[in-house]
Amino acid sequence: MMPAVFLVVAALYAVVGHGGASGYLAVMALAGFEPATMKPTALVLNLIVSLIGTVAFVRAGHFSWRLFWPFAAVAAPFAYLGGGWRLGAAAFAWLVAGALAFAAGRLFLPAPQRTEPHPPPAWAVVIAGAGIGFASGLIGVGGGIFLTPLILFCGWADTKTAAAVSAPFILVNSAAGPLGQVGSLHHLPAPWPWLALAAAAGGLLGSRWGSRVARPAQLRPALALVLLVASVKLILT
Repeated sequence: MMPAVFLVVAALYAVVGHGGASGYLAVMALAGFEPATMKPTALVLNLIVSLIGTVAFVRAGHFSWRLFWPFAAVAAPFAYLGGGWRLGAAAFAWLVAGALAFAAGRLFLPAPQRTEPHPPPAWAVVIAGAGIGFASGLIGVGGGIFLTPLILFCGWADTKTAAAVSAPFILVNSAAGPLGQVGSLHHLPAPWPWLALAAAAGGLLGSRWGSRVARPAQLRPALALVLLVASVKLILT
């Protein structure tokens, strides 16, 4: 049952270029996983799905190197630092709940449409990259839930390009985060290879659809509801 849920989550997130970490965290929170297991599991699955998404969106011609590399260069070392921090169960739960609530709120709102994207200023790249990177490593997500809406709301790219930039950005952060907490990888649950296989299958389906024909806005309310329920569950427990 759990692999099937992870397949669906991965597919839904991959449509918009995301690895699905916040979704995996939501599912694991609802299923009662231990915090020590949740973080490394989400990052490993995120790494797999974001790699698949990167290939799909780059091959579809939506990727922008000029937009990607400044954010990735700033965020990666901060993701490493964030990944090395150790938090108590309560603090971790509140941080994850905040991240999920943020993602839910963003998904409930339609992405603004802009006809003339413009490049971000250097100061914005530094501040946003550092903040997103550190938060990603600390919480155990790839940062797509923060970067994608930022790019769209600031008018730095259209929806497809934002997804194409977010996928490799998530890949870099998902790789940097575990480097700061290598020891936590032994907390991966026993069935994690099956979860990884299911996430990979979902990533293939979702990223292919999203990079070619899908309208990501159609999936936003469903994803928002899942994240909101998980956020409330974490706060109450």
